[in-house]
Amino acid sequence: MGDMAAFRDEVTAWAAGGPSDTARELAVRLPVRVVVLLEGPSDAAAVDAAAERRGRNLEAEGVCVLPMGGAMNVGRFTRLLGPPGLGLRLTGLCDERERPYYARGWQRAGVGEQAFFVCAADLEDELIRALGVARVTELVRGEGDLRALETFLRQPAQRGRTAEQQLRRFLGTKKGRKIRYGRVLVEALDPDRVPAPLDGLLAVL
Repeated sequence: MGDMAAFRDEVTAWAAGGPSDTARELAVRLPVRVVVLLEGPSDAAAVDAAAERRGRNLEAEGVCVLPMGGAMNVGRFTRLLGPPGLGLRLTGLCDERERPYYARGWQRAGVGEQAFFVCAADLEDELIRALGVARVTELVRGEGDLRALETFLRQPAQRGRTAEQQLRRFLGTKKGRKIRYGRVLVEALDPDRVPAPLDGLLAVL
C-alpha cells in the first residue's frame, strides 16, 4: 500500500471514531499539501485520470484524493482535516444537490475560502454531455457493455428520459461500473472538452 493510500485509510478510520495519531504522523511525513474531498470512488477515479492525462502525479505533489462515502460526511472530514484538525488546504467536487452540505462543512470548519467545484447533476452527467451520446455509446460498446445497455434502455422506466439521462442511469446499475467509466470517459475527452468543474478543480491543485 502506498503512503497516500495509507493516509486515506487512516483518515477514514479516524472519521469513523478511530485514533488520529497515524493520520497526523503521515500528514507531516509525506507531506500532505491539499486534500480533495469527493463523494465516492467514481469521482476519485475520474479526478486521478484527468490529472494523469495532464502529466501530473497528484500523490507525488502531496495531493490526497479522498472519497468520503457520501457527501453528508463532508462536515466530519472538514473538521478533521481543516483548521480545527490537521490544518490542511481543502478543496472538492460535488453535485449541485450536495452544495449545501459542502458549504456548511466549509463554514463550520472555519475554512476561509469555499474552493470547491459544483457539477450540475453529477460528474458522470458532465462527462456524458462533454463527450456526447454517440461517443459515450461507442465507449460502452468498446467496454463490452452494449448488450447490457440495450437491455437497460428497453425498461419502461427509461421512457421519457433523455439519452443523456439514460446513459447516466445505466452507469450506476452495476457495482463498480461507475468507477470504471469514471476513468474511461475522462480518458476519451479531448483536452479542450474537460468539464468546467473538473478543469477548475485541477487548476487549483
